[in-house]
Amino acid sequence: MTNEIRLAFAHPSERSEAMADGEPLDRISLRDHTVEVEIGAFQAERGTTQRVCFNVVVEVRPITAPVDDDVDRILSYDKVTEAIAFELAAERLNLLETLAARVADRILLEPQAMRVFVRIEKLDRGPGALGVEIVRSRKTHLTPVEEIEEEEAPHPRVVFVSNAAIESPLLTGWIDQLASQGAPLIFCVGVSDVTAPQTGHKMTQRRVDLLAIEQNAWRLAAKDERCVVVDTRTELDWAMKNGQICVWAPSKVVLDAVEGPPADTTDGLELCQWFAAEMEGLQLCVIGAHGPEGADVPVRMIALDQATL
Repeated sequence: MTNEIRLAFAHPSERSEAMADGEPLDRISLRDHTVEVEIGAFQAERGTTQRVCFNVVVEVRPITAPVDDDVDRILSYDKVTEAIAFELAAERLNLLETLAARVADRILLEPQAMRVFVRIEKLDRGPGALGVEIVRSRKTHLTPVEEIEEEEAPHPRVVFVSNAAIESPLLTGWIDQLASQGAPLIFCVGVSDVTAPQTGHKMTQRRVDLLAIEQNAWRLAAKDERCVVVDTRTELDWAMKNGQICVWAPSKVVLDAVEGPPADTTDGLELCQWFAAEMEGLQLCVIGAHGPEGADVPVRMIALDQATL
């Protein structure tokens, strides 16, 4: 029992050695790799970075052929640090468990990697290090590379609906016509004409302004039962693949984005423009407002009196 406790808190390399069975495997390790990152589920962890420490051990298939001192023939340490950097840049995460699993899965995509031990610790959340450790193996956790089929992400038509357009008697007709054009459909709105509460604090004001946009999203959804308010990327992806019309509630996607819109951006159309680029939109349609300049996707203007699109 004492030995099990010692191993639980030892470096992953010792745990790897203790768990070895069958054919011996070589190991490479990364110790005390510390980065500053925004992560965590608590409000106090949003809008600020903290130190996170990575210890990783990768068990690799022994090399039988001569490597000739050639880095291209081995699993480089860079592959481990790159896997960490890639997953940190992909999305702001709440849980260390999620980050550890994604880092492990990415490392196991390397042909030489057979099993990986990942320990991640937060260094600034208490008097000690708070962390998780996971073990993943190619045999039990990874779909064989030859079975992975890359599915092209759908390209939606993103539509900004002004407040005047929300109240227009033409709204249902616009939805009918846009839905018939074949691409997934995501509606975006700005804040309502009612001024949102003012907090006098930059970070909390941003949350209030985003929530004000979401209130308006529910107002649009109430106009047509086909429209469903959606706030996560996972549900957006599912909706696009299954023909569901969405109204985007921006708080989660904006606040979780690693490279989101500027922190002072609360204008609905500017957020919609950023969102359309983030989703690799087919087109950005703007109903009842002036279109943005310098958009990364093609922009189409629809006037309030334009019944036929």
